[in-house]
Amino acid sequence: MAPEHASGDRRGSTVVAGVDGSPTSLRAAAYAVGVARRLHAGLVLVYVREPVPTTAAIGAGLDPQALVSAREVQDAVQAELGQAVEQLAEPGAPPAEFVVRVGNPYRELTAAARERRADVVVVGASTHPGHRVAGSLALRLVRAGEWPVTVVP
Repeated sequence: MAPEHASGDRRGSTVVAGVDGSPTSLRAAAYAVGVARRLHAGLVLVYVREPVPTTAAIGAGLDPQALVSAREVQDAVQAELGQAVEQLAEPGAPPAEFVVRVGNPYRELTAAARERRADVVVVGASTHPGHRVAGSLALRLVRAGEWPVTVVP
């Protein structure tokens, strides 16, 4: 970790935030911007796209229109998030990077945080009712114990 000075300056530090276009992830991104600004740290916003089955899956009975729709939704979310990151490039804003990965959100966000040597990870709270039973992304990140994790409601 970067040395911390009396002012709380942690130049060279990195804040990683998981974003997926949901309202809670957008609030998490806004919070992460503030954390990065206060720490004089870099900011990495990570969007993990779910793998979309290939056209070979059509032979297995998947609706081709469903495959196109899933890709279109992910493309739209990615474009929206990319524009949001560009808007962060205002004077005084922390240096921000937008990273797109494909795969399991937990594994990919964890890998991105490790690769960037994150000092803190920020995610939005899940609103999915099943996560109370199976465990959310945030809970899995906390259990990993590699970084402080901030969960934004």
